[in-house]
Amino acid sequence: MTTPGNAEHGLRLIPFHGLRYVPQRVGSLAAVTSPPYDVVVRPDGVDYLESADPHNIVRLILPQAETPAARNEQAARTLRDWLAEGILSADPQPALYVYEQRRAGVLQRGIIGALALSEAGDGIVLPHEDVMPDVVTDRAGLMRATSANLEPLLLTYLGDGPGTGAAAVVEATAARRPPLLSTVTEDGFCHSLWAITDPAELAAVTDDLGHRQALIADGHHRWATYLRLQQEHGSPTPWDFGLVLLVDTARYPLQVRAIHRMLRRLPLSRALAALDGSFRVRPVDGPLPLALEALADASERGNAFLLTGDGTFHLVTDPDPALIERTVRHDRPEAWRRLDATVLHATLLDALWQVPDAPDQITYIHDAPATVAMAERHGGTAVLLHPVREAVVRDLARQGVTMPRKSTSFGPKPATGLVLRSVD
Repeated sequence: MTTPGNAEHGLRLIPFHGLRYVPQRVGSLAAVTSPPYDVVVRPDGVDYLESADPHNIVRLILPQAETPAARNEQAARTLRDWLAEGILSADPQPALYVYEQRRAGVLQRGIIGALALSEAGDGIVLPHEDVMPDVVTDRAGLMRATSANLEPLLLTYLGDGPGTGAAAVVEATAARRPPLLSTVTEDGFCHSLWAITDPAELAAVTDDLGHRQALIADGHHRWATYLRLQQEHGSPTPWDFGLVLLVDTARYPLQVRAIHRMLRRLPLSRALAALDGSFRVRPVDGPLPLALEALADASERGNAFLLTGDGTFHLVTDPDPALIERTVRHDRPEAWRRLDATVLHATLLDALWQVPDAPDQITYIHDAPATVAMAERHGGTAVLLHPVREAVVRDLARQGVTMPRKSTSFGPKPATGLVLRSVD
């Protein structure tokens, strides 16, 4: 996307001294990586990653301690120790980094750099989801304690196609040079990283991005954290920049997936009973892949949700129009009012189920089988959604309208732990 005609600037991405694991000091690069912090299913996911390698990045992004202050101090101490011991080391020359993720049928490439925050306002970087203040406070405490951006946000923009601007630099770098690192993670993705330090190539990237507009695909809470910390520290400081991965989706379209909900304290029987007379509820056949096909088919015709938690599957569709009129706010575009996430939160969670949006009540999970397994383990309700189309996300973002939080999951997401940014 290009910036509006009256914009005087666009995206400005600057090189930085990347903090990276020293391969000789860890078991393997794959064993020290992690998904983004909000994708790790806690506590099982944290325990699994911590056991994969004593230096797994999850010890920094999700430190385990009794209080937030203790967690943040633990992460800061761990980072200081790893730097002192040579587990992590800063690259000697500032660079932008070409990052590639490759798996059968999937290829994504982008550029990792430090994005100028002060130049990203006025519609230059578009958020599309609401955030929760307590999560921003949590992330801010961690970044403040560690003085580091521990994982990049995922931003997308629409370039002019291969062979031009930043895209040409990305393609040439990946095609002609050996990578700084390459590793295959458990999910089958091969991750590769190259450094861009040549002044002419850096200038080409700067010139191209200087009139671009970006959409936040993943990392809204971290974006809000960047802005809060920049405001705290004033300017000019290194907090004027934040670590991002920029992907040209004209060249590498992202996949859009749904984010599911697990209602910890609402048994499936109670959830279904509360819908009587307000939605159409009908059982559908399993197993899960077959039930998700029924959800996808129903989503073509309107709001649809798949509920499970006891081994049975129930398709929830056709909300009472009068109920929607009464529960969904009217000061938003009709496309926003029709979103499944909007109806889920305003009508189902707030009005019918009366489940507050709090961590002890709702767990957000990106993987459908994991959501179902957790609901069955806790005796709760899994609410599975079908993904919204990317065009709807972009259109609402351009209008300045944010979607309910955790409405979408763009991917593939960058692996955490391949390159960090120190703010010191």
